[in-house]
Formats: sequence, C-alpha cells, structure tokens
Amino acid sequence: MLHKNAIALLATAGLCTFAIQAQADTLGQIRKSGEIRLGYRTDEPPMSYHDASGQPAGYSVELCRRIATAVKEELKLPDLKVTMVPLSNEERIDAIVQNKADIECGSTTITLSRQKKVDFTSMTFATGGSGVSLADSGIDTVAKLAGKSVAVVSGTTSETALKEYLAKNLIDAKVVVVPNRDEAMKELTEKKVDAFAGDQIVQIGFLMQAVDHSAYQLARDLFSYEPYAFVVRRNDADFRLVANRALAQIFRGEQVNQIYADS
Repeated sequence: MLHKNAIALLATAGLCTFAIQAQADTLGQIRKSGEIRLGYRTDEPPMSYHDASGQPAGYSVELCRRIATAVKEELKLPDLKVTMVPLSNEERIDAIVQNKADIECGSTTITLSRQKKVDFTSMTFATGGSGVSLADSGIDTVAKLAGKSVAVVSGTTSETALKEYLAKNLIDAKVVVVPNRDEAMKELTEKKVDAFAGDQIVQIGFLMQAVDHSAYQLARDLFSYEPYAFVVRRNDADFRLVANRALAQIFRGEQVNQIYADS
C-alpha cells in the first residue's frame, strides 16, 4: 500500500502536469476565446515592422497571418478574430510564456537556451550576423573592426556571437551595447561608433528605409549563423503542428517568394 505522503506527492505531480498541459493548450484557448493573438516586432524590416500607415507588415507577419488562417480552418471558426500584439526585443519570449500572445512573428533565432522556456516552429528564414558602417569607413569585413567601436543590441544572439567571434579571432574591437536598433543606427549616423553589428537581413531592411542608403555599406562576411523561427509555448504539439503544416504548404509552392518580394 502506498504511504499517504507518497499518494499526496503523486496527486500534486498530477495536478502540476495537468496545469502545464492546460497552459499549453493554445488551440483550446483560441477555440474558447474566438481570438488568436499574433505577437510581432515593430522595428525589424523586412521581417516585422510598422509600414508607412502604422500597420503591421513584413515577411514574418504575413506568414503568421497565413498560420492564423490555418488555425481558423482547423477549428472551423469562420469569425476567428486576429489580434496583433506589438512586442519589444526584451519581452518577445516572456510574452509567449506569460500567455500575452499565442505566437511571436519576428526575427527570433532558434537557440537551445531559449528552448528552456519556449518551443519553435519549423525554420522560417536563415541569415547571419554582419556589420554595417558608413560608406567611407573602409570597414567592409568584420576583421576591419580591429581598433574600432561597434554597437550591438542588448540581449540578442548577435551580442553573444559578436563577442565570441572577436575573442576567437583576436580582433580588438570595442563593443558598445545599446537598447535597440534605432539607437544603434543613431550612434552610427552620428559617428559615435564605427559600425553596427546585427542580423544581416534586418540591417538590409534598415538601410532600405534610410533616406540615403548609399551612405552606408554592409560587411562582405558574416560572424554568425542565425536560423529564424516563430516562438510558441512549450509542450504544445497540436498548435505547433498546425503552424508547421501551414508553413510547409507555403514553402512547397511559390507563395513564399511573393511574400518575401512584397516585404
């Protein structure tokens, strides 16, 4: 016969397991509320940003809208409400953990450390860390950062990867950590730093939106590999499967090329 304390422990474990499962039932929650919440970044063109009219736009945003359509069909909810939830770099992971959004649609790199808290969909894009500098700076490779200062956004994979790359290759550069990409570009434009390190595709997006993008140049090499995916709650295989099926359907056809071209 089980000791009563053992029974109590088993019961507690069972309740904890049920709570975790309940928290991870995104499809059930959407069915009950009639709403899916898409988290997005406002400042990462061409992946996820506000367009000229202040509306969510970009490659990742459009893919997530397609996932919302797939969820609507899966749950047979023709009137499913799609709510866009703006998220900052600092809150994008916790917003999913804390159930403030159902999926994060930005430019988030898949990492093992992040998978301690969340899961990821299938990969949606691949890029790498690179540098952008003023056109007349002569910094056309990462190696030429030696003796220079380079801004990088706090809490990003680029921050970690850049520091590791510089140390490994004995490149003596001063790393200046800033809160966001707007601040990094401001520091670069005002010549307070010599370069700005970050994900190359996002840097390209920033330069495309610049008044005079010819005033800047991208480094010709990369210091990291950055595979993007959408963030979802852990242990929620059903919702992740619906999202991955939608992504597979898009990637098998020509839609993905058009989505990227329109971003």
